[in-house]
Amino acid sequence: MKINKLFLSASIAICAAFAANAQTAQEETEYVFQPHWYVQGQVGMQETLGETSFGRLSSFNAQVGVGYNFNPVLGARLIFNGWTSKGSITVDDARSDWKWHYVAPTVDLMVDLTNLIGGYNPERLVSAGIFGGVGANFAFKNQEANRVNNALRASVYEELPAADRPEVLRNIWNGGKARFVGQFGVFADFNITSNLKLGLELQANVLPDGYNSKKANNADWYFNGLVGVKYAFGTTFTKQKRTPKCCTAAGNTEIVEKIVEVPVEKIVVKEVIKEVPAPLTRDIFFKISTYNITKDEMFKVAEVARYMKSHPDTKVTVTGYADKGTGTLKINLHLSAQRAEVVANTLINQYGIAPDRILVKSMGEVEDQPYDTPAHNRVAICIVE
Repeated sequence: MKINKLFLSASIAICAAFAANAQTAQEETEYVFQPHWYVQGQVGMQETLGETSFGRLSSFNAQVGVGYNFNPVLGARLIFNGWTSKGSITVDDARSDWKWHYVAPTVDLMVDLTNLIGGYNPERLVSAGIFGGVGANFAFKNQEANRVNNALRASVYEELPAADRPEVLRNIWNGGKARFVGQFGVFADFNITSNLKLGLELQANVLPDGYNSKKANNADWYFNGLVGVKYAFGTTFTKQKRTPKCCTAAGNTEIVEKIVEVPVEKIVVKEVIKEVPAPLTRDIFFKISTYNITKDEMFKVAEVARYMKSHPDTKVTVTGYADKGTGTLKINLHLSAQRAEVVANTLINQYGIAPDRILVKSMGEVEDQPYDTPAHNRVAICIVE
């Protein structure tokens, strides 16, 4: 409760400072906003989110755009952002990187928070705000990712015939690829003249899974940091003498800041951490009424085998299931057992995992199935621990 009061007091003080600043600047002169168009050019850096440390997937970025300010607070713009994005994957402690090109037209709604909170003042040195919008990302020239994928297929699945080797980059694409992109961020503009501004901008961009050629069952992200100039056309504002308000008595308002000291009790906790390998879970899905492992699912069996070889003390439990909406109880019990056994046999025969490290279970069409979707219950679940 005390912290909330402290936060409220600080918020009141900040808002009062904005208001006082705006009142001082406009005591004698009133600014009248004029809607106007502007153009924008920016350059900077991009960081693509990936399976590596920050800075490893950075690349150059550029952006041009045109916008329109409807009022002191709201505006809209059309931008074209693009250049290069990067991807990375680590397999057996070996890291592979690749890059590709893209261009992303986006429509953004701009909100000037400085004018919203502190009142309109076009001669303020710095203005800042937020933005958000949607658009499309057109990616192309993905040859490097294809070369990485082909090399990894040959090394990871060397025991399989070339035609049966699954893709390592499971969302690999060629030619051009268009995807939806959502964008949001913050900006700060520094006034040079009434028509010319120097700007800084930070963007976060989110796309459907597969932008970086990998399949992770979650969204892909890239982040842009940009610096550039913005030029406004025509007259952006006019000045007029403020009309005095007659017969108004102004009272004095005193703002008192109260600093509340909150005692903090130090608690020392000693924790003993034992290094134990984290459990690994992989779901191998099957087609209806079958127990053959498809090429698209074989890579999961390979991941289980690699993990068990890296952690010799682990064991795997393979549990087979069947969709209770298809077939009979007897058929589904037999089918779920076959699915679990084929995964276990693949680990033993193709990857050399000892049989005493594998426990096989068959659940058939149990009432409490692992997934809500029927197709996902045609599965063998591997848990390594």
